[in-house]
Amino acid sequence: MALAVFDLDHTLLRGDSDYLWGEYLAEQGLVDADSYRARNQRFYAAYQAGTLDIYDFCAFSFEPLVAHGRKRLEPLRERFVAERIAPLVAPGARPLIAQHREQGDRIVITTATNRFVTEPIAELLGIADLIATDPEEAAHGFTGRVAGIPNFREGKPERLRAWRQTHGHDSEPMTCYSDSRNDIPLLEMADTAVAVDPDEALAAVARERGWQRISLA
Repeated sequence: MALAVFDLDHTLLRGDSDYLWGEYLAEQGLVDADSYRARNQRFYAAYQAGTLDIYDFCAFSFEPLVAHGRKRLEPLRERFVAERIAPLVAPGARPLIAQHREQGDRIVITTATNRFVTEPIAELLGIADLIATDPEEAAHGFTGRVAGIPNFREGKPERLRAWRQTHGHDSEPMTCYSDSRNDIPLLEMADTAVAVDPDEALAAVARERGWQRISLA
């Protein structure tokens, strides 16, 4: 069984779910809108530039999880996915996922965005296997810390290798899809690397290495 491994934001989605979740929290009055939006934008710009400190970002993005908890945020998350994420599924995403299913491939989403935000998005896309950055939870709720290795940059191939070994897929051929310079380490481990509507840095690497390039937008 071959593997089809997809990045989420700006690959299967025409937007960034992490950034949009922060904006949604500000709109709903669950965070200080001006301060939170300014910080959210700074982190997003750092991500786009390839300079993001993932631990700093997680500390920021987990603040609402700690402050409000799962019970209060889950109904809000449901509305967020329906109102903001469902319309942003890339037009070519579902046909490509269906093509891989018809081929008998196992489909995996790998994303730096945290699991609380992305679990229902994976469900929306009908994909059961999700590797995401995991916010730590204890008996009293979210702690604000990362559980294990953040699923970002070099962490993505490390987490994916562990997932493959755990699920018995460590020898199957693998196709990886992403839009971002931050996922070059992920694409380097693929048998087939596919740049999806890539940013400028990834587009240059894809040309240099002869990687496939497609658009799902």
